[in-house]
Amino acid sequence: MRIILDAMGGDHAPEAPVAGALEALADLPASAEVVLVGRAAEVEAEVAKHGAARPAHLEVVDAPEVVGMAEKPLAAVRSKPNSSIGVGLRLQREGKAHAFISAGNTGAVMAASALMLGLHPGVDRPAIATLFPTVSKPVLVLDAGANVDCSPRELRGFAHLGSVYARDVLGRSSPAVGLLSIGEEAEKGNAAVKEAHGLLKAESHAFRFVGNVEGRDILAGEVDVVVCDGFVGNVVLKFYESVAHLFTGLLNREMDAGVLRSEAMQRVFTVLDYSTYGGAPLLGVRGVSIICHGRSSARAIRNAVRVAVQAAQCGLSQHIGADLAGGAAT
Repeated sequence: MRIILDAMGGDHAPEAPVAGALEALADLPASAEVVLVGRAAEVEAEVAKHGAARPAHLEVVDAPEVVGMAEKPLAAVRSKPNSSIGVGLRLQREGKAHAFISAGNTGAVMAASALMLGLHPGVDRPAIATLFPTVSKPVLVLDAGANVDCSPRELRGFAHLGSVYARDVLGRSSPAVGLLSIGEEAEKGNAAVKEAHGLLKAESHAFRFVGNVEGRDILAGEVDVVVCDGFVGNVVLKFYESVAHLFTGLLNREMDAGVLRSEAMQRVFTVLDYSTYGGAPLLGVRGVSIICHGRSSARAIRNAVRVAVQAAQCGLSQHIGADLAGGAAT
């Protein structure tokens, strides 16, 4: 198992990616290897700061160029072929790695993943799949920002991608798929959602479609996969992140410090912390590409490595290809 990690991606690079890689290696079996891709001198210097003997399964690959967080994605990918994003994904395309992880420019990671890894036949557009915490079990929401406008066919494709991920990685044997709308009735929603409802209803042989769900249903934990376009999904994601900050801020203001340090409260904070879930897979590409939050900490990176290993070990990409090849989403 060889995992490529963009050492120059994110607001806290290379510190957070290097620290996260070292933490991840402590948890991974000896057969797993993490490859840090970036400006070699800077990455090696950061590794040296940790003092302990360098793990045998940590490698550094030089990538002299860096894609900035504010650069235009497609232009950056094409003008900087030797960036940490480009070099890392090229290693996976060449069969020299099983997964790629980056907290860098999200648009550039999406564009490079689609261009360099390619899309599975039957996938019109890849989708970012994000886990939302609930009281019972995390719910997978896609698309969380890759595609602002989506056709009914693309929404149907997201349902197939999400159901395979829920089954293979989350261990849901018969995942329930819901379509995000403004009401449970089939006639509710915009034109794309209403048409997508009909398409999904006809896919009962491929997954368990439970109909329309509303925003409040996401956190109820009664569905496994929620399908929406990237505009709505990203708005919901950012709003949820702000609510989590509000909740933790109110607790810190109103509750005794001793209570906040209790094991029960720490478990609550862990559930609400985005870093617990690591990164979001870009589903639909022919490989494993994990997109992390730009402000990812070492803990988030460590958990992103865990997500990447799970996706690679279970053959997620191959299973998505098989699902689509079976004619389910043609």
